[in-house]
Amino acid sequence: MMAYSSAWGLLLGLRGLDWSALKVHRSEILGSDIEIAAGGEWRVDRPLPGHEAALLDVLLPLVTRPGDLVIGQLGQSLDGRIATESGDSWYINGEIARTHLHRLRALVDAVLVGAGTAAEDRPNLTVRHVDGPDPVAVILDPRGRVDPVGPLFDRAAGQPPVVHLVGPDTDLPAAPFGVERQVVACGKDGQVAPQAVIRALAERGLRRVLIEGGGVTVSRFVHADALHHLHLLIAPLIIGSGRPGLVLPPIERLSAARRPPMRSFPLGDELLVDVRLA
Repeated sequence: MMAYSSAWGLLLGLRGLDWSALKVHRSEILGSDIEIAAGGEWRVDRPLPGHEAALLDVLLPLVTRPGDLVIGQLGQSLDGRIATESGDSWYINGEIARTHLHRLRALVDAVLVGAGTAAEDRPNLTVRHVDGPDPVAVILDPRGRVDPVGPLFDRAAGQPPVVHLVGPDTDLPAAPFGVERQVVACGKDGQVAPQAVIRALAERGLRRVLIEGGGVTVSRFVHADALHHLHLLIAPLIIGSGRPGLVLPPIERLSAARRPPMRSFPLGDELLVDVRLA
């Protein structure tokens, strides 16, 4: 039985287990015996410090989910904005919320962003705020409009590759070092269906995927019922204008609105809302 000195160390140790075949896992954390069930329920023989217990409450349902996992995340203001009209979003969320995002990166196989986020934000998509492995970075770019420059494309030997998902009608030069380009079919709207993205990544062995942004990409996955969880990181900020987070097709009556189960957790002066969608 493995012994761990922190909840985060335990979570990293559990991420590689096959929870489809495993019903209960027993381990030790901070001198306490812990029993963890598939799906995230857990119990210890002695109470854990509050911050350690909270970390398990938040993340064990993700780590121990049997089968595949697709989770979306959005960092947003109180009024649901993810950026100003000009695209400025650095930073809506504070360090504690950004640390949570890096924990999510460390616990998945791949982290995906859309072409707009890749081109405008030029993210790194590595794990820096916590210990843990870097995921495979994925860019969803049906029209092939992302210029392969910037931190995301500066791959060092030994780093996971960048997977560049493009449509069949793109005409691009050879992919640079560390970038694996893959053609995926597009629909009549010129976009790749979220389920097709998930299948393409699963064929690569990437079955636990974080849809990190931006709002358009996350919205498409929500609309397609392709997310199991959505993490909303809500900052104490009112923008009053700018780019919204989720944008879904209009409905006429509130009875058609979704009311999924959710949990909330404080992150310093911010709030994490864990929305369960499947």
